[in-house]
Amino acid sequence: MRAVVLGGTGAIGGATAMALAKAGWAVDVTGRDSSLMPAELTALGVQFHSVERADVASVGRVLGDGADLLVDLLAYRASDVRAVLPLMASVSSPVLVSSRAVYVDGLGRHVNSDEPPHFEVPIAEDAPTLAPANDDVNPFSREGYAPSKVAAERVALDSGLQVTVIRPSKVHGRWARNPRTRMFVEAMMAGTERIELAHGTSIDHLTAAGNTAALISTVALKPGARILNSADPDSPGAEQILRAIGSRLGWTGTLELLDDAVPDRGLHPWLQKHPIVLDTRASHRLGYKPVGAALNLLAEEVDWVASQVRG
Repeated sequence: MRAVVLGGTGAIGGATAMALAKAGWAVDVTGRDSSLMPAELTALGVQFHSVERADVASVGRVLGDGADLLVDLLAYRASDVRAVLPLMASVSSPVLVSSRAVYVDGLGRHVNSDEPPHFEVPIAEDAPTLAPANDDVNPFSREGYAPSKVAAERVALDSGLQVTVIRPSKVHGRWARNPRTRMFVEAMMAGTERIELAHGTSIDHLTAAGNTAALISTVALKPGARILNSADPDSPGAEQILRAIGSRLGWTGTLELLDDAVPDRGLHPWLQKHPIVLDTRASHRLGYKPVGAALNLLAEEVDWVASQVRG
């Protein structure tokens, strides 16, 4: 079995490449910078290719005569997917990784809107989404990211191919480009005695890269045109997350829980006015089994960030 992962040196891409390689797959990954290729993947025989996602001809050469699985983590707009549809058609199971940011609540609010959304949780895959953006919208802007992802999804799902669209939530894991735990790992390792935390009960569903990798491994053998949420089996609150980080690092300081009325203090990446929790039952019905719970797998990112801080 052979897999090609576009964007295979980040959290989800790296975890997917590692899971597949350990299962005996031949795995090729693409990326811009060979220095970002994890040594653990190289040791497992994963092949790195310095290829730009927009260079479809080069991506085609990596794919060669085809593969059993193609995972695209680098599609941000409709034109990105449109360009690789011929390549997707040559593989048994194409997978497009999108985002939970596409969902809107009953009033059209979403995670990047000025007014915070209030979803009926858990959010299932058939929940409404933003309208798709045109290709001239900047997908790397706060306003353009989610609608551009919707447009990419639509192209994939309307293609007639057996494309699985995966919507992860707040991703964590080794090799994350912008790990959300970093600010707290750095503070705790620096010996900060007191860390303020607002809205400690705030819930923003986490997605371990390892769990998404397990889901991709499942759909690789069960192709189909569908959308699947990807999130951890538990949904801890912000206080639980911070205490788990502190426990992992042996931090002996004090976590000060602020009154929710205190403005602009104790802010954190998991701050939500209303809980955001994804429904993952559709993934389980396919035979997917998570490799672990959020607070256990969070240790992988914490350890990796800590090693960077020490280095």
